[in-house]
Amino acid sequence: MQRESKDRPADERPGRFVESLLYPVAIVGRRTIGILDHTGSVFYLLLDAMRWVWRGLTQKRYRLGKSAIVSQIIRVGVQSVFIVSIVSGAVGLILALQLAPPLDEFGQRDKIANIIAVAVLRELGPLIGAIVLTGFAGASIAAEIGTMVVSEEIEALEAHALNPVRFLVVPRVLASLISMTCLGVISSFVAIVAALAASVIVLGVPYETYMTNMLQQAKQVDFWTGVFKGGVFGTLIGIIACANGLKVTGGAAGVGRATTYTVVECVVAIVIADLVFTAIFFALELF
Repeated sequence: MQRESKDRPADERPGRFVESLLYPVAIVGRRTIGILDHTGSVFYLLLDAMRWVWRGLTQKRYRLGKSAIVSQIIRVGVQSVFIVSIVSGAVGLILALQLAPPLDEFGQRDKIANIIAVAVLRELGPLIGAIVLTGFAGASIAAEIGTMVVSEEIEALEAHALNPVRFLVVPRVLASLISMTCLGVISSFVAIVAALAASVIVLGVPYETYMTNMLQQAKQVDFWTGVFKGGVFGTLIGIIACANGLKVTGGAAGVGRATTYTVVECVVAIVIADLVFTAIFFALELF
């Protein structure tokens, strides 16, 4: 009997059959644990960065490095303004032209202003700016810090008793937060102006009617909602990029993987955060 069991094909053995059934479960479990571990490391890095920011604001012996923050704002935010403006302007034109035909069926073409004002201020302005900033700055931050890890510059900082979170992570996270807050406002403004131009010049909506409808529909809560979302999106971009950069292994290939993971994770995190905030604001009846 033992000889017959040994002569069975591998696929017919009970152990292999059970392993084949459990293999998908093992993959799902392994991926889930990996996601939770990475999320926890990002959250811990965020807490560590916040701790250093608090020390810099409350204790004189710790400095935030204003020159480093300003240089990162210029690199991350100022250089992104042109690209964000182009994308936002194109989206504003698209919205105006796409909304005209369905609104014409109800004789409400002038209501384009109402829809665009709310959609841009609440959602599209900060969302467009965040996605553009992810590709423009998030990947750059991850590659820069990853290159420092590969070239052992991080170890050199630690050898000189310099904390990498304080000198590398904090300036980039603060720069991303400040830059994204401003870029969200710029993105919303450009999109609204582009939609206004398309509506008045192409669609024939009177300027006075457009402005009246827009000002009647848009509220301060819509603007501040977008500003708050922009700050959160910027923080997510900065901390995820820094976390992936600090975890680089494997040389140049590891830097490439960190850059790719940063873009994907930032986009997913931004969309999920947008969904969560929208649900919260809806539950609180802030709309």
